[in-house]
Amino acid sequence: MELHNLKPAEGSTHSDRRLGRGQGSGKGGTSTRGHKGQKSRSGYSRKIGFEGGQMPLQRRVPKFGFKNINRKEYKGINLGILQALAEKSGISEFTPEVMINAGLVSKNTLIKILGKGELKAQLVVKAHAFSESAKTAIEAAKGTAEKI
Repeated sequence: MELHNLKPAEGSTHSDRRLGRGQGSGKGGTSTRGHKGQKSRSGYSRKIGFEGGQMPLQRRVPKFGFKNINRKEYKGINLGILQALAEKSGISEFTPEVMINAGLVSKNTLIKILGKGELKAQLVVKAHAFSESAKTAIEAAKGTAEKI
């Protein structure tokens, strides 16, 4: 096999239809675009959501609500998960770095500790926010809940 005799596999390529190259080609005249009208012209592209002149759906439906730009989005972690992780790997201090390494959260995520589950271990937990029930449960188990 040489560079000069390489060719594509049989059936892998096909020649394009050559439109508008005379009546003899079978694709001359209107070049498969039909007769007249907006869609037959060169450069035609329909707007997204265009419904033939009818009022489009996104303009018929009323606007509502807003996006709060000051919202803080927290990833919730329950006490039961912290307890299971403490039993499994013997961790007694939970910081964001420990939670990232454990795969509970991703980097740059705000963490909120939630009170679901039972906590028996004495833990030092550092997070961005705590629910009331989580804070009392951690302190009841003689641990500390430290807000970052």
